[in-house]
Amino acid sequence: MRITYQYRLRLTQKQIDTFEHWLELCRRQYNYRLAERFNWWEQNRCDVNRCSIVCCSIAPLKDQPNRWSQQKDLANTKAIFPEYEELVSHTLQDVIARVDKTFGRWLKGDCNRKKSGRPRFKGKGRYRSLTFPDPVKPEHIQGNLIQLPKIGKVKAILHRPIPNGFKIKRATITRKANGWYIGFNLEDMTVPSLITDVIPTPDNTVGIDLGLKSFLVTSGNQTINIPQYYRKAEKRLKRLQRQLSRKHMGSNRRKKAAKRVAKTHLKVANQRKDFHYKTALWLLNQSQVIAHEKLNIKGLVKSKLAKSITDAGWGQFLQILNIKAASAGCLVVAVNPYGTSQECSDCGAIVPKVLADRWHYCQCGASYDRDHNAARNIKHRAAGHPVLLKAREMSNPLGGVT
Repeated sequence: MRITYQYRLRLTQKQIDTFEHWLELCRRQYNYRLAERFNWWEQNRCDVNRCSIVCCSIAPLKDQPNRWSQQKDLANTKAIFPEYEELVSHTLQDVIARVDKTFGRWLKGDCNRKKSGRPRFKGKGRYRSLTFPDPVKPEHIQGNLIQLPKIGKVKAILHRPIPNGFKIKRATITRKANGWYIGFNLEDMTVPSLITDVIPTPDNTVGIDLGLKSFLVTSGNQTINIPQYYRKAEKRLKRLQRQLSRKHMGSNRRKKAAKRVAKTHLKVANQRKDFHYKTALWLLNQSQVIAHEKLNIKGLVKSKLAKSITDAGWGQFLQILNIKAASAGCLVVAVNPYGTSQECSDCGAIVPKVLADRWHYCQCGASYDRDHNAARNIKHRAAGHPVLLKAREMSNPLGGVT
């Protein structure tokens, strides 16, 4: 089992300067190795996949740069640029591993064959993290001091202890708008991967309908209001952005104004993440199985409601919900969203509605809030009990006996 703990650092000015210099060196190395791969791709790609037996001589293809060949070339980099001797070798190797990962996802895709966009070169200040892949031993942590290679001891705020039995596999230094942080990747081989064997039933399942009027409504008609942190910070952000636009390019005042804008955005992101974690834990305390709609969030953010959907952060919430459910031994089920708002959760009849219709009325006598009706339908689909079969059983006086 692997988890990540993040702590805030209290660095001296000399340590900050050293880390910033290392980040700049890593940024240059990242761009250089990415350019190598782009040059190979541009020179060797060809749409022609066959040719005649008799043809003119063709220049041999160049060797494709890969992770291992580029790591081997780091010795030449250090010989030409002595400043790279300051960096830890494994940290430089991690830079090439990042290039290999992002370039591979562009050409081949990830494990689900999902391709990413064309990799971009990192501009100044855009490379924000350093990774130390070597394990941090327990003796390297003494109180609130952490021993790191080639930098010495750094002071951290250890607001929670490292769990017993977990080993620190790697450490990552990250620069954020409000300071520097260190993240420990912890592993315990004795703890198995948490795979739940919970089976969805009507008794242990709760359905949730995500929305913009309310953040979510459960099948039990419990409502969580949407906080709209970005909407509340828009007025301040508008003023700060206006101040930033008036500053001269490259001036110290512009850097300070940009930092104020970045801190405000970071605060909004932290508030939203805290809300998502608390909501996910509240849901997992309600039931063992959480059912939700399988939403196409990337498509939805291209609509007129893009700002509100992004402010709600449905994607981040569902990701956090899945992670916390796996840790708690619970199950999260995604169901087909088609018709959840139009179907009656009592009889299964289709009741057409437009977005402005916020209440569900049916000829069978059912009367629910639109989101509550959708949450009930989501629960029925996840629990494996179709609404029509449920309606037949309710209409049969002998409980389904024919």
